[in-house]
Amino acid sequence: MADKIMIVRHGEKPEKDEDIHGVNPEGEHDKNELSTSGWQRSGALIRFFNPLHGQFIHPALAKPNAVFAAAPSGHIQSERSHHTVKAVAESLGLKVNLKHTKGDERKLAEEAMTTHGVVLIAWEHKSIIDLANVILGNHRSSPQKWPDSRFDLVWVLDRQLHPTSWKLTQVAQMLLPNDSPKLL
Repeated sequence: MADKIMIVRHGEKPEKDEDIHGVNPEGEHDKNELSTSGWQRSGALIRFFNPLHGQFIHPALAKPNAVFAAAPSGHIQSERSHHTVKAVAESLGLKVNLKHTKGDERKLAEEAMTTHGVVLIAWEHKSIIDLANVILGNHRSSPQKWPDSRFDLVWVLDRQLHPTSWKLTQVAQMLLPNDSPKLL
């Protein structure tokens, strides 16, 4: 059983009205990819979740034993969730689990809760709410809206003494210049 599930939103994405493009790993424009800021966040998350000397910036954080991300599917071809945490997983000697797609939040939550140790999940922000609600078992223990402009938060869900009870802690990443210390 998981003791801790940490959820991040995928990194920054292309902005149509600001002419900010997505870029694939080969440097080519790709609307389904991270923006350059998203790639910067992806790199910064390596030491955020796998610090060199084991010193996390917040006591709620821990080194993941398993990493999940949303897989591309028929109508949603985004690689953003996968590429946000791929480098973190590689730094830990792990592979990203891509068995679930957006819309499979219940199945993902069930698998994450039964995975041993500490789990890291990268997902789409509107569906993070659904994911947290399944894990927490209600709609009252977490915010029910994730602002479109926020890519800089971690929701940490810790299993409590009762095996079906979880507690949410929010952590501000503070990795990039425009990150905010404000929680939801």
